[in-house]
Amino acid sequence: MYRRQSLVLAAAALATATLPVAFAQPAAWPAERPVTMVVPFPPGGSTDQIARTLAPKLQEKLGGSFIIDNKPGATGTIGAGIVKRAAPDGYTLFVSSLGPFVIAPHLIKNVPYDPGKDFDLLTVAVQAPNVLVVPAASPVKSVGELVARLQAQPGKMTFASSGNGSSDHLTAELFWLQTGTSGIHVPYKGGGPAMSDLLGGQVDASFQNINSVVPHVKTGKLRALAVTSAKRSTLLPEVPTLGEAGVKGVDVYSWQAVAAPRGLPADLKAKLHAAIVASLNDPAVKAKLEAVGFEIVANTPEQFAQYQASEFARWKSLIESRKITAD
Repeated sequence: MYRRQSLVLAAAALATATLPVAFAQPAAWPAERPVTMVVPFPPGGSTDQIARTLAPKLQEKLGGSFIIDNKPGATGTIGAGIVKRAAPDGYTLFVSSLGPFVIAPHLIKNVPYDPGKDFDLLTVAVQAPNVLVVPAASPVKSVGELVARLQAQPGKMTFASSGNGSSDHLTAELFWLQTGTSGIHVPYKGGGPAMSDLLGGQVDASFQNINSVVPHVKTGKLRALAVTSAKRSTLLPEVPTLGEAGVKGVDVYSWQAVAAPRGLPADLKAKLHAAIVASLNDPAVKAKLEAVGFEIVANTPEQFAQYQASEFARWKSLIESRKITAD
């Protein structure tokens, strides 16, 4: 009898001893805590829009919660540095435009990351052409008139951008190079503030992302002069390409991509990539993004790496030839 009681008590004690170990096991990703999607620009721009479109879909497909953390500054490199220093555990993602990936390292000395080594590239989510726009009150009605005015008044017209090294900035630089003209670059801390001053007539022109300008073009607040894509946009079919307007060599696409700190476990990287691609190709999401001018890319990490390398070389060449700085 005593022996039976001893065995029962010992078994109970053993079971009790194992309970804390069982309860201490970490929850399966991403249930342990929110996943932070770092956007290195202010709210309101194209990159922020992509992050806020993806977040609820990723939450739906993966569980857990996904939150947006805007970390603007230094052409997106502040946010990039934050992501580089984060743990590669799937709880920090980087949603950014091309700037920090392929442009800023050529403009800013000692950026706090290496774009080719410090991130696990997941996918280029979307791409979109830029649109050359002027305020509705501008006397400029065409690309030809704009070029003529730039030639007559070199270094006088102001061109807004979402920041030094942004695609809209470098598109303007490429435009000036190809037309033999010059203007004044006016950088802002993001696309939202740039658009605000453009609509208010505080600046003369800009190469803005198509999704940002279409609503304002449709309501007559901005005048679209040309698109930077190889073909006309279905959203602005009446607007010529720069090539059609006589300016060659300025085919430019802005793009937004998703990455993570280097070192993600392979299974987690595959799971994240699959969920992002599925979210982008979700019929409702795809229709919403295409309606405002984004083209879904959703490529593989390997394709992203190849594209990053080619874009890195392209913009390096322009920045060096134009002696562009971050100042």
